[in-house]
Amino acid sequence: MNVKKQIHIEYNFKILSRKLEKQLFPEFFTFELNSKILTMKSLHHVIPVVLILSLAACTSQPVPSDPKATPETVNLYRNLLKLQEQGMMFGHEDALAYGIGWVYEEGRSDVKDVVGDYPAVYGWELGHLELGDAYSLDSVHFDRIQGWIKTVYERGGVNTISWHLRNPLTGGSSWDTSSKEVVKSILPGGEKHEFYKTYLDKMANFLNGLKTDNGTFIPVIFRPYHEHTGSWFWWGKNLCTVEEYTALWRFTVDYFQNEKGIHHVLYAYSTDRFTSTEEYLERYPGDDMINLLGFDLYDRGPDYLPTMKNCAEMLTALASEKGKIAAVTEAGGPIAQNHGWWTGVLETLRPFDLSYFLVWRNPHQPAGHGAFAPYKGSPDSENFKEFYNDPKTLFQKEITRMNLYQ
Repeated sequence: MNVKKQIHIEYNFKILSRKLEKQLFPEFFTFELNSKILTMKSLHHVIPVVLILSLAACTSQPVPSDPKATPETVNLYRNLLKLQEQGMMFGHEDALAYGIGWVYEEGRSDVKDVVGDYPAVYGWELGHLELGDAYSLDSVHFDRIQGWIKTVYERGGVNTISWHLRNPLTGGSSWDTSSKEVVKSILPGGEKHEFYKTYLDKMANFLNGLKTDNGTFIPVIFRPYHEHTGSWFWWGKNLCTVEEYTALWRFTVDYFQNEKGIHHVLYAYSTDRFTSTEEYLERYPGDDMINLLGFDLYDRGPDYLPTMKNCAEMLTALASEKGKIAAVTEAGGPIAQNHGWWTGVLETLRPFDLSYFLVWRNPHQPAGHGAFAPYKGSPDSENFKEFYNDPKTLFQKEITRMNLYQ
């Protein structure tokens, strides 16, 4: 039986009042919101305090970095900020497309097979879209991905997009690191700049095709140029300068917003593991570009959970300071061998305000890795049920009730 508590989206006014109490009038008043009792030592301060609180409520509404963001995108941003203080959503890559032993089965999900519920966050990979191909580098048809994104939106879930785009200078894959001139070549004035814009045009066409039947644009989280603190992609830290990387980000976002009129995207900045906030922010393109701060972290050995804790602690502090959403944007571990992996991760992340924790895909055909999420009969299934039943974690049924786009 699912013993998860129901969590509602609401501002924590008790915390707000305590902060104001300490910062504004520590000697004059206290609030007791739970009992609805207001006591003051100086009654003439009642009206100013009420006005201050009212003004704070009116002016403290956060907004995405895009000033033209659609209403649904603004609502998603605000609700994710509030929600991360109350629970952590679980996400899975390509969750509706395929799993262990199946592909393209309507309504199926490996996670649902195990716990009877879908993930709350759904990841989609769009690599090879830039080539004009019909399907992604993971062999998922793009028209089906658009359909699933619409399905997720209608059920109240969250969609996030990654893009392992081809190397525009060499023609190789995202992992082609044979040249340090790639990013430079696609910036304005570079030899491949116009060619790179054809990549962006195809992505823009896909994004602009994300609409409901009544024409409402479907908000998505877009996470390009990820794991750049490593050097395994052509945009990695040893393959371009800080200035080139940030210029790439700024040109890309500006092109989508101002040339293509795309205003239903929240942009995610996502590193690999890092050891300091200075390292994390070294290539940060700016608060006016970014809505979500994240990091990717795969389990490479015994230092995994301590590293996860350190990264989560620094990330959530930084996100709180900047007023951004925080997330573990991509992860995975040896769940076939470590059958307690899920609760180990949960206890490590429990103290932190994270919007979501997303694991990579469960391949339906031979790949360089195994399943990163549970599936029917998998040896980690019982441990994942503990993860699912914990009040900290949020899945689709809970998220549907929260109306994140309203």
